[in-house]
Amino acid sequence: MITFDSQTFLGMKQVLGYFLGFAIFIIGIPALMWLVSGRPAFADLPTGRLYLSVLLAIAGLSLSVWSIIYMKRVGKGNPFDAMGHEVAPRTRHLMTDGPYKLSRNPMLSGTYLYYAGILVASWNWWALLVFAVVAGVMLLQVRSEEKRLEADFGDEYLDYKKHTGRFITLKK
Repeated sequence: MITFDSQTFLGMKQVLGYFLGFAIFIIGIPALMWLVSGRPAFADLPTGRLYLSVLLAIAGLSLSVWSIIYMKRVGKGNPFDAMGHEVAPRTRHLMTDGPYKLSRNPMLSGTYLYYAGILVASWNWWALLVFAVVAGVMLLQVRSEEKRLEADFGDEYLDYKKHTGRFITLKK
């Protein structure tokens, strides 16, 4: 008989969270955008569009990965919380530095930047529609997450909200 202790179970939960995030946001949605746009051959793109697409995608993925690593190390948790349902252990510390100084949602900001790279490459209204729907759903998720963060961190989070933008912080 196989038994798991609580540490093993938490580790499995974290791996599941990362796997689901990768499968849905890094592979699934861009694949859908590519499919609905008529499956363009990226090798046939004009050079400028290809470079811009790759630059946006790499910058977005880099920001997202930095945010995930920072969340794991500083927040002591995992980002995957779906509409109030914990898929993996939640963060235990409010993060306000590193990528979280640039944005309250740097992981999602990076993902949007990655999708912008896919949009530049596909250059298609259907792909833009997929992005718009995903962005709308994710905005609902962000609002749900903000309520949870207010409940978990109280005034500390409310103060952070005053100084840091939801997706980008513009200095005044």
